[in-house]
Amino acid sequence: MSDLSRPKAPKIIAVANQKGGVGKTTTAINLGAALAAEGKAVLIVDLDPQGNASTGLGVEPADRKKTTYDLLLDDAPLREVVLATDVDNLLLAPSTTDLSSADIELVANERRSHLLHDALRQPEIDRYSLDYVLIDCPPSLNLLTVNAMIASDSVLVPLQSEFYALEGLSQLMLTLREVRETANPNLRIEGVVLTMFDSRNNLSQQVDDDAREALGDLVFQTRIPRNVRVSEAPSFAMPVLDYDPTSKGSIAYRDLAKELLGRPAH
Repeated sequence: MSDLSRPKAPKIIAVANQKGGVGKTTTAINLGAALAAEGKAVLIVDLDPQGNASTGLGVEPADRKKTTYDLLLDDAPLREVVLATDVDNLLLAPSTTDLSSADIELVANERRSHLLHDALRQPEIDRYSLDYVLIDCPPSLNLLTVNAMIASDSVLVPLQSEFYALEGLSQLMLTLREVRETANPNLRIEGVVLTMFDSRNNLSQQVDDDAREALGDLVFQTRIPRNVRVSEAPSFAMPVLDYDPTSKGSIAYRDLAKELLGRPAH
């Protein structure tokens, strides 16, 4: 029986693609900031050993006293890991390169695939009254990504508008199906978002057409354009919505957040 005194659990979305350089971290940061701008309380979980989401939100390595490594491997309580950011309504569970050894260290743990699931269901998560948790996954289909999928309600896939883009998607879908069959039967695809889209480029349009033909309504209507402001924002340690609120990239991520909030679950 559910505890009616507890707040509603947040929706947990893994932002995943085993291919690097597709705009995964950029999407996690800026979608998180856009949802926060819509008044939603958001936690970004940095599960990538590169820690780019942490850096991109202005959290220096020296300030990451406890990280997602501690959350997974040392049962650290959320309150010791979660940090405030400069963006209202946006929290961060940071990572460092320590996480790069997690795959090896997790092998001996019987619950190795469910550690993030358990960590994000600590009763103390209620103190944050979260609406969304976005997990920035590493660019590989390793044990960390499997942890993210088992912990999540859905997976959001950033897809770069380039040649071979759809080929890499099949392996991700296979992993998603395996997780659904073995550990998380309720896992759904939140959607596929086309990133680095250039409307002047025939190839971008071809990828768009192919993706919609293959995946139908799973592809978000919103496309994230190739935009210099989006590329510059991380070097200033802020989301593009704060760096240049009127840029095409900012507008696109705001539109994506609104579309996400309005679309039915698949």
